[in-house]
Amino acid sequence: MSRSYLVSALDSERRVVSLRLEAASDTEARAQLSARGLTPLTLRPAGFGASKGAAKIKFDLLLFAQELAALLSAGLGLSEAIATLAEKETRPGTQQILVEVRDALHQGQSLSAALAAKPALFPELLVASVRASETTGDLDRALGRYIAYQQQIDALRKRLISAATYPAMLLFAGGGVCLFLVGYLVPKFSQIYDGMQGELPLMSRLLLGFGGFLAEHRAMAAGVLFATIAGSVALLMQPASRAKLADLAWRSPGLGARLRLFQLARFYRATGMLLQGGIPLVTAFERVTDLLHPALRPPLRQAIQALRQGQPLAETLSRAGLTTAIALRLLQVGERTGQLGEMLERTAAFHDEELSRFVDTAAKLVEPILMLLMGGFIGMIVLLMYLPIFDLAGGMQ
Repeated sequence: MSRSYLVSALDSERRVVSLRLEAASDTEARAQLSARGLTPLTLRPAGFGASKGAAKIKFDLLLFAQELAALLSAGLGLSEAIATLAEKETRPGTQQILVEVRDALHQGQSLSAALAAKPALFPELLVASVRASETTGDLDRALGRYIAYQQQIDALRKRLISAATYPAMLLFAGGGVCLFLVGYLVPKFSQIYDGMQGELPLMSRLLLGFGGFLAEHRAMAAGVLFATIAGSVALLMQPASRAKLADLAWRSPGLGARLRLFQLARFYRATGMLLQGGIPLVTAFERVTDLLHPALRPPLRQAIQALRQGQPLAETLSRAGLTTAIALRLLQVGERTGQLGEMLERTAAFHDEELSRFVDTAAKLVEPILMLLMGGFIGMIVLLMYLPIFDLAGGMQ
């Protein structure tokens, strides 16, 4: 089970950097920092200490980047732009964050250092992109690249949520109907057929017997139902349970391949964004390591070591299992033309479209399948309740 850690460390140039990383233990977290060439100063689990209060603040990172980029493009200086955002902000928590960033700039700190001091609010990708732009003077472009990256990720996430909304509503409605039939109507029919149990079909007797049991033990049945729902929700809230479900999904033949593709697409897009911001390739890979699923991080670290030894990028990632057929070709083109960052973003866009088509197709298949299953189950309950009446009517004729 992995945990999130908030880290303050020294890099190779003796600068203080703050970041968030995922690790199973303190030892693994320190090993990750050592692999990046960082010397840890402080290491604490996310959600404890000062970060706990910061995590409760609803800070709209994308809006902050969009507004800051717009003000910089309009000709305002960095300190003036941050001060303007703080002045117009009406939410106390967000305003306090902007004031702290403004004060840090007035004290002579760089924007990247001011953002890195709040790793729970400002992700390392944004901090790295801002830090690279501070040497080139194109902060507004760096923010634009981060905005485009975040919008693509959000668009895919919204598509996934949208595709899952209707099946969830269908399950909720169908489950409610089934509970009404089994918990209310079946006990009523059980009382009606009480004197003719021996003449009923086997499946009807079983259903009505279950209905009679519910009628006699309503409080216990309601308690068991509530405890089951509450226990399931509590179990899903546990990080260990979610990690096991994610691991099962990752290992499943069909879904696992799509999850891997989603991870690779995000990896390509983030790396391409950093490369276009002027960050060296190896450093960019180190920055995006924590974005990947734990199963993909060791191959990426091996690839980083190979790149440091001068190995070509496309072949190295292919050997590490971090490419697709399309990605391999585009990476080879990017190496030949020197447009590696652009090719990585094109690769991510291609795979994003592929994932979107998969989500749309899956949604179109899941919805009718769920309707058939729920309709069949409800129809079976109704049929079993009314089957004795049909038999009785037939006998009277």
